Amino acid sequence: MTSTRTVLLTHRARAMLRAVAEGRGEMSGGCEPDLYVDGLSCCDQVTAHELAHAGLVRPVRPTGIDERTTAELTSAGITALIG
Repeated sequence: MTSTRTVLLTHRARAMLRAVAEGRGEMSGGCEPDLYVDGLSCCDQVTAHELAHAGLVRPVRPTGIDERTTAELTSAGITALIG
């Protein structure tokens, strides 16, 4: 699911990355994985999809479309959040 897409890190995108870094994020499976923060569906799934497709966040294990698992930052996600 990683790629070389460039994502504009808006304040909202950075907040989403911080939530994942804090262990508050979950992802669903599929080609357009949804992001959940604190158990609630993220309000901006377009940005969530962009973060996943850019390789900044990923599920910790393979997950089906109707399942959720913990989300984690990739090394690129960590770098993007720090930078």
